[in-house]
Amino acid sequence: MAREDNRRGRDRDETPEFADRLVAINRVSKTVKGGKRFGFAALVVVGDQKGRVGFGKGKAKEVPEAIRKATEQAKRQMIRVPLREGRTLHHDMEGRHGAGKVVMRTAPEGTGIIAGGPMRAVFEMLGIKDVVSKSIGSQNPYNMIRATIDGLTKETSPRMVAQRRGKKVADILKKDDAPAAEAAEA
Repeated sequence: MAREDNRRGRDRDETPEFADRLVAINRVSKTVKGGKRFGFAALVVVGDQKGRVGFGKGKAKEVPEAIRKATEQAKRQMIRVPLREGRTLHHDMEGRHGAGKVVMRTAPEGTGIIAGGPMRAVFEMLGIKDVVSKSIGSQNPYNMIRATIDGLTKETSPRMVAQRRGKKVADILKKDDAPAAEAAEA
């Protein structure tokens, strides 16, 4: 019993570092001999708002249990995304999953998050403050989130490119982009 309390206490300590957002909740039914059995499917996005984000889905007979399962899954499969100046993306990119296609572009400071529902949740949990994005094709929130995560996994920072090429960050960036080179090295 005491061991279980310790685990619960540890979970409570971990929770504040992650913010979560419920994106979609669906009522699903299963027809059985005696009638219909209802359950709930939840889609949750979790992030630390400092460059880590993940999504999860959970199904259960009650809504809170479905949300809890989805949150646990999201925490298990988080990805790290390099951010430029901690507020936007380093470069424009596309992501796709199934019929869902998303386009994400960097934006100057003060632009804000220009994105549709599920994509907005991903960007807010990631900690991006300025981005312009568009969803083309599927409006299904599951596919939109998967396409967004697919695009974000392709994100590379100048530091990563320089390391891969065996050069310095200043050599990679253009001469007119000198302040960004200093910020990337810091």
